Amino acid sequence: MKDVLVIGAGGVSSVAVHKMAKNPGLFGKVTLASRRRFKCDAIAKSVQERFGVEIATAEVDADDVDATALLIDQVKPKLVVNLALPYQDLNLMEACLKTGVDYLDTANYEPRDEAKFEYGWQWAYQDRFKEAGLMALLGSGFDPGVTSVFATYIKKHLLDTIATLDILDCNGGDHGQHFATNFNPEINIREVTAPARHWENGDWVETPALSERQVFIFDQVGAKNMYLMYHEELESLVKHIPEIKRARFWMTFGEQYLTHLRVLQNVGMTSIEPVMYEGREIIPLQFLKAVLPEPSTLGETTKGKTNIGDIATGTKDGAEKTVYVYNVCDHEDAYAETGNQAVSYTTGVPAMIGAALMLNGQWRGTGVFNMEEFDPDPFMDMLNAHGLPWQVKELPEPLKF
Repeated sequence: MKDVLVIGAGGVSSVAVHKMAKNPGLFGKVTLASRRRFKCDAIAKSVQERFGVEIATAEVDADDVDATALLIDQVKPKLVVNLALPYQDLNLMEACLKTGVDYLDTANYEPRDEAKFEYGWQWAYQDRFKEAGLMALLGSGFDPGVTSVFATYIKKHLLDTIATLDILDCNGGDHGQHFATNFNPEINIREVTAPARHWENGDWVETPALSERQVFIFDQVGAKNMYLMYHEELESLVKHIPEIKRARFWMTFGEQYLTHLRVLQNVGMTSIEPVMYEGREIIPLQFLKAVLPEPSTLGETTKGKTNIGDIATGTKDGAEKTVYVYNVCDHEDAYAETGNQAVSYTTGVPAMIGAALMLNGQWRGTGVFNMEEFDPDPFMDMLNAHGLPWQVKELPEPLKF
């Protein structure tokens, strides 16, 4: 049985469902559910028009464990693909345990009332999933996800040991908006404004958000300012590849985006602390999300490319070597295929691939797993086959920053 239940109806979900429908040999019946069924219906209509495949839709509140479990019992999928919000990860894992179904997501859990994301909450489910004979795959997006698989591919094929790892995430696209985020605004802004952290010599080093900047020339994009940030795959990678002495994550931002973000911060609009407005409590960041452009609507106007990859320095046959594994994705190509821009595409395609590998048994186990715990080769092969081809370059020297 290869039936799946996909939870969430944003841009990433749209891409994943389009790609599932495009590959009927990999998937059986696909059911798409979210709190707003009309959004699922719109995705199903697009899938039908593009590929002639029918997608079932349903309505569910992913915060409600019992309601989600009831839907799972009705649909009877082999796998639940969580493409909803990170706040809902634990509830969806509970629903899977309650119904005896495998689980996959693309981003780790974070509480609504604190801008803190770490794997500890989900790793704590290890024994329960193992005892139930179920599998949970965490972070099957691009970063985390593909970047984690890139690291294990480097370890398996390109370097004998990895001393330093830098993950570089560049979005060179232009959507024509004064200020917009390319994925859920609330999650994006919480992530960007959090303190930066990187791993160095066995400990975490914390620095103020957006305080360290470097310029890097990205293939097919050009020179961009990138900023040191914290990203969840660092936590799992240094756990599962413990030889890494330094691990960092960098993301590019344009000056216009940062200027708007600073103003919004200065006036309190990025706060997650409740304030009273006309007799009721509101969260400023949630209100800001409501007035910003919906990321799933940006595909039609976005042009340019993304470039995301890993640069690792280590040894090969006793000599120091630096390698760079990366993918370039075109926004317009992504939109032509799925109706979504490349940021959604680069997350939705890996979600589909991770689901396929779980369903066909190539990635299998009982318990809670991160991406780098499995053989990278079948995943890397599927990236090439399903729209995210990757390249390998040997760099003449390690990064100088």
